[in-house]
Amino acid sequence: MLEDDFCDILRKASRGTGLDAAALAARSGLPAAHITEWQKGDGAPSDAEARALARLLGLDPGKLADSAARRWEPHVALPGNVRHHPHDPHPSNGYLFFLDDGRTAALIDPAGLPSTILNAIADGPFALRYILITHKHADHCDATADISRAFPDAEIVMHRSDVAAIGDLGKRAKPIVDGDELPFGPSAAIRMLHTPGHTDGSSCFLFRSTLFTGDTLFAGSVGGAFGTATGYKDILDSVRFKLFALDDATVVAPGHGPPSTIGEEKAHNPFF
Repeated sequence: MLEDDFCDILRKASRGTGLDAAALAARSGLPAAHITEWQKGDGAPSDAEARALARLLGLDPGKLADSAARRWEPHVALPGNVRHHPHDPHPSNGYLFFLDDGRTAALIDPAGLPSTILNAIADGPFALRYILITHKHADHCDATADISRAFPDAEIVMHRSDVAAIGDLGKRAKPIVDGDELPFGPSAAIRMLHTPGHTDGSSCFLFRSTLFTGDTLFAGSVGGAFGTATGYKDILDSVRFKLFALDDATVVAPGHGPPSTIGEEKAHNPFF
């Protein structure tokens, strides 16, 4: 099930472009009441109506029409070296990925019930090398203290623009910047891509053929723009110029919703 349906995409694009239901109605000729209903998730537009809205919002008309009609969703499996776990009670995704030795692992986004994460690590069993945090929102980092306490030798990695969210642990966080690589095993590395827009410090982590995108890129959508110094244009540019520069076969492991690939997102994401 996709994280965002048509109404979510419509709301995000309306907010990002500053075009509310009244403005969209005036420019498209569609009833403002209908647009308001669609934004609330009540009903859906026809293909022609969705295409008209897309042209005003800077979205791809065909892809938005497909979203409105629910004609697409990805069917992509995570690679064998990646394990997913839920962030209950949050509706977000956590991941562990590991080296060929089957023991050395890195954690993406410590959030939710610490016991769930600790059990996932124990199932390896894994030696935790890194705690990688994509951004500052609680549903992606509120278990950092517990996991760090259980694995004091694991390095915390988080962009400095968001690091205040983890309190005093932020002083221990590795100060990496866009494009930096973290050594992982004898011949592997994790690359950090700074992708601001959802938050100022939002980051993605690339390991081999898997990209962990946090709330920057979802299957068929993008995260909301909640940055202080960055916003809607930044999140779109982050995806368009950094993430879409990666190989089409790269698996996208998002912070919410199902996995996708860079190629699938180029072909189906209405924002591009």
